[in-house]
Amino acid sequence: MNTVVIEHVALNELPAAWRARLLIAPDKRVTVRIEEETPSALTDNPMFGMWRDREEMADVNAYVRKLRAPRYRPDGSRNDEGQ
Repeated sequence: MNTVVIEHVALNELPAAWRARLLIAPDKRVTVRIEEETPSALTDNPMFGMWRDREEMADVNAYVRKLRAPRYRPDGSRNDEGQ
């Protein structure tokens, strides 16, 4: 990975789009660090997608609702939908 660090840069030397994002006085100096983005950093993790083949997780929202469902209803009866 290539990284460039430029120290003590006058704010007025930066591109306008960068200056607009910095809420500091225009006479200040900054350090700029430029790194190559690695869009696959998350997917390079061996844990990424480890449950993708599990049938019960095909509908993630339904799976999470079922996990979060209370064990018992307000009347004290068992909530079998949460199992």
